[in-house]
Amino acid sequence: QVQLVESGGGLVQAGGSVRLSCAASGRYDMGWFRQAPGKEREFVAAISRSGYATYYADSVKGRFTISRDNAKMTVYLQMNSLKPEDTAVYYCAARNTIAALTNTRYAYWGQGTQVTVSS
Repeated sequence: QVQLVESGGGLVQAGGSVRLSCAASGRYDMGWFRQAPGKEREFVAAISRSGYATYYADSVKGRFTISRDNAKMTVYLQMNSLKPEDTAVYYCAARNTIAALTNTRYAYWGQGTQVTVSS
């Protein structure tokens, strides 16, 4: 059974930084998504199980970095230059099937962690 546990959310001022972590029960293709109040969940970033390939939404490109430590089975999302519009619940997701990183369909989800960016 795939298990995902996110951590690292919180309150940060605009322009600040936050790093999210997602501890997984195995080695999978992983993604980060977010959902703001009243909005649909949206894709943020993805990383291959090897860590060699990454893919980002245009809205976060250049500000967010996804990475992983396979020895710890943990994926990270480093978020810099945060904006109030980045405020959302952030979810990590995993899949154990082979797919292109541009495919944003995932089978397994964490419980989410809140990130609030104040102006």
